[in-house]
Amino acid sequence: MNYRVCDTRMVLSIGLAAAVMLTGCAAIQRSEARSAEQLLAAAGFVMRPADTAERQQRLAALPPYRLESRTKDGELVYTYADPDGCKCLYVGGPKEYSEYQHLRAQRQIAADEAWGAHVADMDWDLWGPAWW
Repeated sequence: MNYRVCDTRMVLSIGLAAAVMLTGCAAIQRSEARSAEQLLAAAGFVMRPADTAERQQRLAALPPYRLESRTKDGELVYTYADPDGCKCLYVGGPKEYSEYQHLRAQRQIAADEAWGAHVADMDWDLWGPAWW
């Protein structure tokens, strides 16, 4: 077989695999951002769109998809930047942050309970004899 054809196919295959993986990662990131933003809104955070050039520049300077704390005028402020999805900044104080943490914990408990129910309903005999 011609080595150039083989090398070209290998490069194309690797490129395609990388593109699929990056697309999957981006989809997961968007899903996680939507989930976080739903909790932030439910907790009382205010969504501020980056609807001016100055706000867009400031939004781009913030770490994306991370809830950060900072002090502004002597008060603790929490921010969450989404430069890709809503192109906005979520802003809240200690009260909203506390409610966000509470909602996150509730969501995790619900997910854990759903997983536990799923595992309990599995037909473990399909997997053969137990190892213990």
